[in-house]
Amino acid sequence: MDAYCVVVDDVFKALADASRRRLLDSLDERDGQTLRELCAGLSMARQSVSKHLAVLEAANLVTTMRRGREKLHFLNAEPIQAISERWISRYDRDRVLALADLKTALEEDTVEPFVYTTYIRTTPDRLWQALTDPAFTARYWGVTFESDWKPGASMTWTENGNTILDAEQVVLESDAGRRLSYTWHTFTPQWAAAAGVADDLLAKLRDEPRSRVTFDLEPAGDTVKLTVTHDRFDPDSTLRTMISQGWPALLSSLKTLLETGEPLAG
Repeated sequence: MDAYCVVVDDVFKALADASRRRLLDSLDERDGQTLRELCAGLSMARQSVSKHLAVLEAANLVTTMRRGREKLHFLNAEPIQAISERWISRYDRDRVLALADLKTALEEDTVEPFVYTTYIRTTPDRLWQALTDPAFTARYWGVTFESDWKPGASMTWTENGNTILDAEQVVLESDAGRRLSYTWHTFTPQWAAAAGVADDLLAKLRDEPRSRVTFDLEPAGDTVKLTVTHDRFDPDSTLRTMISQGWPALLSSLKTLLETGEPLAG
């Protein structure tokens, strides 16, 4: 049995239990809950919830992050998306996209971080290169960076032939092969024109505070566990809705490039 089949088996086994599906539904309604919040919202014993969450985490359907002394739980759609791309999309892609649109609509009222986890058959060094080397980022992202990748260093973004410079575009954390964090880019009129973003949408984006993206890399056997956290959003954030649609496709293309040598077709 290949590794993919093992992962699929874990996902289906995790989803087979009604209580675990209720936990996923709860996180779909409000992402980033603590164990205490999940217990209260579902009227389940703490020990039962902990056991179910452990199964969901093992199947990569739930991912976690620390906020002070609290452990927050997030719904991770990557395993289901992988199943969708392999089978469901062959038969009824329109319905799958409709479900994705529904999830996006449900997330519009939350300012919880966007958290996405995927496993890539590569090495930490190779993945780090793919996140920072312009020759890599251009292939799966269409964006290149100029930076020395040291904490506090400036970042120059180039996308669609437009160079984006701003003093607040900086590297926040940099630990090669383990963790990278930086502020999101500046929304300029030139960027908006090239990306097909209307003036009213650009105005909303420019009114929001600058967000942050963090990449955590963790060896996992012959793969690397990559967790992307995008945060620092205002309530009713327009950007939060946009990136929740963009990151899954982007990370799928990154995974495909590293594992096959070619990014996903645009």
